[in-house]
Amino acid sequence: QVQLVESGGGSVQTGGSLRLSCLASGGIVSRYCLGWFRQAPGKEREGVAHMTVYGSTNYADSVKGRFTISRDNAQNTLYLQMNSLKPEDSAMYYCAARWGGIYGEYCNMLTYDDWGQGTQVTVSS
Repeated sequence: QVQLVESGGGSVQTGGSLRLSCLASGGIVSRYCLGWFRQAPGKEREGVAHMTVYGSTNYADSVKGRFTISRDNAQNTLYLQMNSLKPEDSAMYYCAARWGGIYGEYCNMLTYDDWGQGTQVTVSS
């Protein structure tokens, strides 16, 4: 089990940028499937971005071209760079992790076992 702590949320105006961080402990991020999710009040949780143990990424259509998921193995940290923010991006953002398996095969499932506590992002118009 890996422990995850997010930071970097805040309030910005439309068109602004934020970078979220997710510090992992108890596991090595390069061996985990990693993801960012968000949930706005009254809405279902939405997968925003995912990264496999090999560094492959995929994104929700709503954030493609604006958000970038990355990791720093030396810092054992996952990031989400968010540019051109819109009011509809406002939500609580969570990072998630799952051990990738011997060959990273578990990353294809896009399901996660470990979650952070979340960080709030608010985008005003």
